[in-house]
Amino acid sequence: MAHWRRFTCKPAELRLDITLACGQSFRWKQNQTGEWTSVLRGQVWTLKQTDTEVHYKVHGPFSQKTSIKRTCTSKRTVNPKMIKIKCEPDTDITKFNAASSVKHECDPEIMNPSSELLDTTGRRTLSKACGESIKQKLVYNQDHEKVLKNYFQLDISLEKLYKHWSLQDPHFKKIATHFPGVRILRQDPVENLFSFICSSNNHISRISGMVERLCEAYGDQLLELDGRVYYSFPRVEALAADGVEKTLREKGFGYRAKYISETARRIIQFHSADWLMSLRDRPYEEAHSQLVTLQGVGSKVADCVCLMSLDKPGTIPVDTHVWQIAARDYKVTNINKTKSLTTATYKQIADYFQQLWGEYAGWAHSVLFSADLKQFEKQAVKTEKTSPDEVKSPMKRLFIEKCNQEA
Repeated sequence: MAHWRRFTCKPAELRLDITLACGQSFRWKQNQTGEWTSVLRGQVWTLKQTDTEVHYKVHGPFSQKTSIKRTCTSKRTVNPKMIKIKCEPDTDITKFNAASSVKHECDPEIMNPSSELLDTTGRRTLSKACGESIKQKLVYNQDHEKVLKNYFQLDISLEKLYKHWSLQDPHFKKIATHFPGVRILRQDPVENLFSFICSSNNHISRISGMVERLCEAYGDQLLELDGRVYYSFPRVEALAADGVEKTLREKGFGYRAKYISETARRIIQFHSADWLMSLRDRPYEEAHSQLVTLQGVGSKVADCVCLMSLDKPGTIPVDTHVWQIAARDYKVTNINKTKSLTTATYKQIADYFQQLWGEYAGWAHSVLFSADLKQFEKQAVKTEKTSPDEVKSPMKRLFIEKCNQEA
């Protein structure tokens, strides 16, 4: 049975309800109690948030497929101080210094992270165990926390970035007041790429359905939780196999089925399964130019991958939302002369926002993109505190009046 663990993180640094629902990743699902569940690094995670902390569970089984490396040997490195600790049910976990960590070379049975619990008062406690098995569990739990902090890039101070962007941009400052904690995920490039190939001419709900069907067809079954079966994201090799295009067309992917199949085959034929990850170490221009050689990958999809999984924080993916934001809220000149988003207009908009926001321009863009999504429209209307008299559309005026009353 999985138990809740937690670490300190205020909403100004991370808002799960926006970050996980704004179209970066398509596998996180929220239940009626506000908990979010998805597959991350080959394991099933559940997250929730308070005003001061992020709580998380990692559900078993804990197999060799997980991202946490462990070597099963008969020799185990044990800190002698850990053996001397008297193991009482209510031992406070904060007494154990992280400096005494050891490498977890042990059997997966010992790695079962059931020791760190939250009691009824919310205090962290240890179950009755002692010696090396407790220490191995503590290290395992620390590794899970590192995985999550890496995924959310919590080493980057979002409050400082918001302050910088707000000083540079009065419009951003107005929006940011009610859209705090929107940060860019550091995703697996394979999942990120193939998910966004599904995004072509699509909306978030439908993309999510396609991604789940892709996982069910070609991923590994992990476990069943609350009546739902969870699967890992498929490996590139699985998507490059014979018959993938036909199967995906039958599952409603349309022309995207060919893009997925052909892209996977090209990666295997001309590169390797690890090639996408290697692009993290290449300059933006090189990574982008390599990505757009793939089937179904244009500038926008390539930029989404660069921003969300290849560590290129200044990248600005430009779609119709961002185009409208640039024209409506920033009055960028000459971008409405064409009916479609041209290459020149794409570059003009990206250059404008990069100059305005700086090194982490892609992160700032995500805040405004989220605020412009229909699913957050009610929150955006409250943010702007728009007067109904300022709106020409009768239907939208009634909607704003209703929102202002509820606020």
